[in-house]
Order: sequence, then structure tokens, then C-alpha cells
Amino acid sequence: MILASQALQKYILETNAYPREHEQLKELREATVQKYQYWSLMNVPADEGQLITMILKLMNAKRTIEIGVFTGYSLLTTALALPADGEIIAIDPDKEAYETGLPFIKKAGVDHKINFIHSDAFTVLNDLLENGKEEGAFDFAFVDANKEDYIKYHEIALKLVRIGGVIGYDNTLWFGAVALAEDDEMAEHPRAGRGHLGELNSFLANDPRIDCCLLSIGDGITLRRRLS
Repeated sequence: MILASQALQKYILETNAYPREHEQLKELREATVQKYQYWSLMNVPADEGQLITMILKLMNAKRTIEIGVFTGYSLLTTALALPADGEIIAIDPDKEAYETGLPFIKKAGVDHKINFIHSDAFTVLNDLLENGKEEGAFDFAFVDANKEDYIKYHEIALKLVRIGGVIGYDNTLWFGAVALAEDDEMAEHPRAGRGHLGELNSFLANDPRIDCCLLSIGDGITLRRRLS
């Protein structure tokens, strides 16, 4: 079953995602692999990027927020999908990784849409809430940061995103570890995040303030739509 799933994902990437991948997204993806090797998996895969693009365009999204950027594959995906006057607030404490992707963002001609803030997320998010003007001001948010803080991000994003807006949480299947029992054999890295993501998935499934959908694309993406 796992082999069939891997084969299917490869088929989707090679027959649909890669042929439609923007040139600068491809260049950014390849540059990230070259520099970061194994850790390049921290960027979303091309098929997940396609899904994000579709959601943003269906929503006619104009203003978004991204918590966790790395080299910026999802950030560039978002910037390409937004209109010319769209805006993204992008937050990450790792400026070096962001600057790895910045030349490709500039080459794509969408850097004017991005307000990158070199900071820990909670400082910026709390400032946005204290401002008061930013509550309900965003159409879409994408969270791909510290997994142990996802529920905290959820509570803040629920205030920042408008009613009817969408929030995406990346890595919610966590290499499949969320489906394993505690005593199942697994590597240290999947085990470390398994509990946090399992707790998040259960929390979101029972939150009456949102519509929620967990998709098995990439390493899992959970989408939620704010109801109230």
C-alpha cells in the first residue's frame, strides 16, 4: 500500500504538477535541494503548491499571511497566485533560508507583494492583534512552523483571518507517524512531532468554529474555513 501510494504521488508529480510548475518555482526547488539536501523537504511539494494556487484563485484572495517560510516555495506559489496588488506578510526567524529563495522571487517579478519579517512568529502575530486593525483582515493563512505551537497559531490565526477565510496547516500527517501507535517502531524525527500533530488533528476535528478537511497530499495538509 505504501509503495502504491508513493508510485501514485510520483505519477501525479510527473504528469501534472511538474509540467505546470512555474519556471522560477522549479528553479527555487532545485536550488533548495542543492543547498539543503534532505532538509529541502521542508518546502511544500509541487502538487501541494498547485492546490494552494487553486484555493487562492477560487477565493479571489488578496491578503495572506505565512508563518514559516524556509526558502519560500509556498511563499512564491502564493505570490504568483495573488493579484498585482496582493500582499503577503511572511514571518520566519531564518533570514538566510529566505534569502536563498529571494532571487527567484525577484526573477518572477512578485517580490513587491511580499513583506518579509525576520522574527519569531508570536511577536509579530501578537503585534498584529494588538493593533486591532488586522483582525479579520486576511483571506488566507499558511502555517508551516514549529509543530508544537500549531494549536497556539490556530487560535491567533482564527482572529486574523476573516469569516469565510481559509487557513492551511502543513505536515499534518507527519511522515505517516500520526497513524502509528505509540509503541510502533519509528525514527526519532517522526516520533518527536507525532504527538503534537495528532493532538492538533483531534483538536481541529472537534472545533465548532471551523469547517475542516485533512488531505493526504504531500506530507498532509489540513485546511480549515473560519465559520465564526
